Amino acid sequence: MENLERYSRQILFQPIGEEGQKKLATKKVLIVGMGALGTVLANHLVRAGVGHVRFADRDYVEKSNLQRQMLFDEDDVVEALPKAIAAEKRLKKINSDVTVEGIVTDVTLQNIAELMDGVDLVLDGTDNFQTRFLINDACYKNEIPFVYGGAVSSRGMSAIFIPGVTPCLRCFIGGGNSTGQTCDTIGVISPVVDIVASFQTIEALKYLTDNHEVQRKSLITFDVWKHHMYEMKFSKSKENCPTCSLHEYPALEGDSEQTVTSLCGRETVQINMGQKLDLDEWAEKLKKVAKVSKTPFLIRVELVEGERLVLFPDGRTLIQGTEDITRAKTLYARYIGL
Repeated sequence: MENLERYSRQILFQPIGEEGQKKLATKKVLIVGMGALGTVLANHLVRAGVGHVRFADRDYVEKSNLQRQMLFDEDDVVEALPKAIAAEKRLKKINSDVTVEGIVTDVTLQNIAELMDGVDLVLDGTDNFQTRFLINDACYKNEIPFVYGGAVSSRGMSAIFIPGVTPCLRCFIGGGNSTGQTCDTIGVISPVVDIVASFQTIEALKYLTDNHEVQRKSLITFDVWKHHMYEMKFSKSKENCPTCSLHEYPALEGDSEQTVTSLCGRETVQINMGQKLDLDEWAEKLKKVAKVSKTPFLIRVELVEGERLVLFPDGRTLIQGTEDITRAKTLYARYIGL
């Protein structure tokens, strides 16, 4: 391996050393999402010398991203660059030793196998549990570790899930239904993002350099504002877990697009996640960040981005003002939470 001088301070760290550094150069990882967590993850892993860093994201850079998404700048906003493209351009300037591959796409059942092809590890930079369970099931089916992370408000959590060693995400946290608490509804401060992604990166580096004996077998959760931190030790996999015990992988079954429909000629996309919506509750949540009008039958929400949401109690949400399914899913995840 050439140019070890670049990594001299990392090589001086005995658990990695020159042997570990050479191992990193042979590894390939996938980061799902290139937002707040994803940008920190990619920055750390590219600078650390991981041989091939691939990432996928469906969104583009907006001004509100700049507070916490460290690879982007105001020029990216003006150009409305896709996040995967802007991040790839920046990271290639940081470390030419590394193969950096940014892919502009929504990660779905249809493409996750291709995105994961040949990778040693998958890292969570996403913002919703629908995608996380898809990653979880795909990783456990293919026996690839999955490094989970989440951040909202001043709270964060992280864990590494390793097939055959730990329970999976689905098994450990249960259904993981959305609470409606997203960065776009209750906010987030950037330090918590950096801390979560750093915890994720540490576990990734341990795994990629074969330091398995110090791999953390727990989920940590913390609130940096209140200075609280908890650690939940892993137990055995539940006997009825469909992923890590029964090997059924429910997120990999069926058509993941059945809940998303573009309404022809109406510049509207309908999303139905199959969960009833309490209109009073959602009106209170959303009026803090958007203009909301409510009737006994629906809620209309005027978004600052220009589009409109219409929420129905039976679980349907219309995203009006776009026919782009990817854009609609981005707005839905941002304000409702997939």
